[in-house]
Amino acid sequence: MIKQFNANRARLKRHLRMRSHMEGSQERPRLSVFRSGHHIYAQIIDDTTGQTLAAASSLEETLRSFKPGVKAAPRGEQRTAAGDEAVVETAAEAAPTKGKGAKQAPKAPAKAAQPQKGGKPAAQVKTVLTPAQKGSTKTPVEALAAIADNRKVAVAREVGKLVAQRAKEKGVSRVVFDRGGYAYHGRVAALAEGAREVGLNF
Repeated sequence: MIKQFNANRARLKRHLRMRSHMEGSQERPRLSVFRSGHHIYAQIIDDTTGQTLAAASSLEETLRSFKPGVKAAPRGEQRTAAGDEAVVETAAEAAPTKGKGAKQAPKAPAKAAQPQKGGKPAAQVKTVLTPAQKGSTKTPVEALAAIADNRKVAVAREVGKLVAQRAKEKGVSRVVFDRGGYAYHGRVAALAEGAREVGLNF
């Protein structure tokens, strides 16, 4: 029989592996995250006593009717009339190369590397390529900018802010982040960044 992959069991396995060397203390409690299909939950737990010091979730009354802010139009979409004309010109230049509307391109000259009669072969021209340049690395906030207008991601960020405010009221400023076996991406990363914005250190 083929063994079926159970995503939740794999996540729990990852979580147990992480938890074996991560523990919340009184000085630095654990910020634990649970993500379901619709909601996200966060708790700040002191593992020495087993107490939850602060908690927040997307089920809170204040977050039920939360709507993300309107995103400004990207720079690429703010075109002027001259910019639109330039686009039309480049589209006309990029005519099809095959078929009915194809333009006949001038034929390239024959290769010059062929040996000539009674003499030396012509010198080959070497093409020098510039080295590839890496793009600048994005900060976690910049990486989340693309999905910031998604409602669930925006709510997760607000949950992070809410749990951080409640932790601050209890006198907690430093925590250990327990992502619960989830990838640090999307809603989990948004919750973490929201908590950092308020001033929680991890």
